[in-house]
Amino acid sequence: MRNFVVFSRRGCHLCEEMLEQLEPLCRGRARLTVEDIDTRPEWIDAYSVYVPVLVVDGVEVCHYELDRTAVSELLET
Repeated sequence: MRNFVVFSRRGCHLCEEMLEQLEPLCRGRARLTVEDIDTRPEWIDAYSVYVPVLVVDGVEVCHYELDRTAVSELLET
């Protein structure tokens, strides 16, 4: 089972939109966790201007908006 991680921050409407779209796609097919970038300085440095950022199995897949094509391909493999 793949590990999906969304790096987000509180109050981010783009983060909320990505999660709303991603949760049904992952349900029963992948582990989905959400990490608040403001809890770790290294995450702020890496992702601050890009949130939300979707990382799958350690590889950045997309940021700002969900790449449904990439996610579908990852869930099929």
